Amino acid sequence: MRIISGKYKGRVLEGFNIEGTRPTMDRVKESFIASIQLKLKNSVILDLFAGSGSVGFEMISNGASEGYFVDTNKIVIDTLNKNIKKLNPSEKITILKKDFKDALKYFYDNNIKFDIIFLDPPYKLNYVNPALELIEKYNLLNKDGVIICEVENEVVNNLSFEITKEKKYGSKNVIFLKNNG
Repeated sequence: MRIISGKYKGRVLEGFNIEGTRPTMDRVKESFIASIQLKLKNSVILDLFAGSGSVGFEMISNGASEGYFVDTNKIVIDTLNKNIKKLNPSEKITILKKDFKDALKYFYDNNIKFDIIFLDPPYKLNYVNPALELIEKYNLLNKDGVIICEVENEVVNNLSFEITKEKKYGSKNVIFLKNNG
C-alpha cells in the first residue's frame, strides 16, 4: 500500500491482515481525491473507520492541514502510529482509539468540525447510516463540507445530506454527500 499522489507520493504504508477489513483500491482513492482536490487545501479531515489510514494520509498528502483517524482495534492503532512515524508529516495528526459513536460525541464535546469526512466501515456492519445520523445530530460537517462513503450493499438513506455523486467500482459504491440546504 502506498500514497499515490501529493507531497508524500510514493511513500509505502504499513498494512495488516485483519478479517473483515480491506484497503481502498488505488483507483478508487485516485478518483475521489481528484473529485475533492479543491476542497483539500488546509482542510480538517476525518477518517472515521481508519484502518491503515491510507485514505486519510492520501488527503493529508494532497493538502489537508489536520487529520483525525479513528479506529477501535489495537493492531490498527499500532499500524496508524507506525505510518505516522514513517511519514513524519508536518500536518497535525490525531489518532483516537474509540468506537465511532464515542468518537463523534468526543468531536462534538470538543467543538471539532470537519471539511471532509471519510466513512468506510466494515461492510457487513452497516454503520454508515448510524454514523451519518450522529454527524448530523452533532453538526460535525462544516457548511461546505463533504462526506465520502464507501459501501458495498448498504443503502445510504440519510435525508439530512444530499447525494451529489455516486460511482461504482466493482462491488463497491463510493457516495459523495453534502449538507442538504
